[in-house]
Amino acid sequence: MGSDVQPKTFMQKRIASIDALRGFDMFWIAGGESIIHALYKVWPGPVTRMLNTQFEHVAWDGFHFYDLIFPLFVFMVGVVLPFSLTRRMEEGANRGQLYRHIVQRFLLLFLFGLVYNRLLDFNIQNLRIPGVLQRIALSYLVAGLVVMMLGIRGQAMVAGGILIAYWLIMKLVPVPHIGAGVLTPEGNLAGYLDRLIIPFKFCCYTFGDNEGLLSSLPAISTCLLGVLAGHWLRSGKYTPNRKVLGLAAAGVASLLVAWIWSFNFPIIKNIWSSSFVLWAGGWSLLLLALFYWVIDVRGFQRWSFFFKVIGMNAITIYLVDRFFHFSIITDVFMHGLYPVFGTYRPVVESTCVIFTAWLFLYFLYRQKIFLRV
Repeated sequence: MGSDVQPKTFMQKRIASIDALRGFDMFWIAGGESIIHALYKVWPGPVTRMLNTQFEHVAWDGFHFYDLIFPLFVFMVGVVLPFSLTRRMEEGANRGQLYRHIVQRFLLLFLFGLVYNRLLDFNIQNLRIPGVLQRIALSYLVAGLVVMMLGIRGQAMVAGGILIAYWLIMKLVPVPHIGAGVLTPEGNLAGYLDRLIIPFKFCCYTFGDNEGLLSSLPAISTCLLGVLAGHWLRSGKYTPNRKVLGLAAAGVASLLVAWIWSFNFPIIKNIWSSSFVLWAGGWSLLLLALFYWVIDVRGFQRWSFFFKVIGMNAITIYLVDRFFHFSIITDVFMHGLYPVFGTYRPVVESTCVIFTAWLFLYFLYRQKIFLRV
């Protein structure tokens, strides 16, 4: 057996970096970004200003770190698929049951998304249909079916084909009274279709929807990029260090292609442009390579426990944070102490709130309570 073959004992271990990276991503959604904004408020300066800017979405074209949060989560959904679906197919699981599982998970995620959008208010007329969990659900459904039906090469071809098809559609199909290939907020095809098909009140921004219909198509490629990364991690043909290099090389290549493509199809999160998919995918691959190398290869796991607790109940904290503000509990214990910190209060308050949310997740972790969809 050559040196490139990975020991079976290593393959049998759970890849802790996947949970940690998912938790790192969800940390910012659950309130971590408020700490950055508080730091800028307390210590205004070039560094904190730069960080504060990075934790705000760009208005249209361009890319900040905060624009990575959503696609990174979709990417991580894909990373897990080879460890679940592919593994179970190889073990001889009933394919009909696997198809039912995919559809069931899709429906539950979509339902949770509607609940997040306040379905339980029963104000159906004003219920917002698109959403974050809805896009994740659709990406998972299609990616899962692709994994079931095609091999790795076919999965890569579908991911690339979607990006090329979306680019051609956005550039060549004309918008009435505007024309083709106008990639402005008011002139792009995706936004036009959202306004045409989805009632205006459902939209995230004036000229379309941030999680709209046509722009959900390239999000599937984001998920499939994660699938390909998951296959690479799961492979027993290569050493862990070679896997790190492979992920990093793929990340750099993705960034390079995205940069070149952006001259014709700009990096725009709101329409999930093909260049955006590759740009966000490149950074996602680099982060996965870093987390995998530090946590699973080098064995430095203790520092990641904080993120692991979040990552193992990511959907839970996303839903709970919508309906319950952890600042309420935090204020019960800290309201008398906050004045002591004076001008540093915003930083302390933001930190305490996210720590309270973490303690809630830690309780669930200790009780082995996980929201499995």
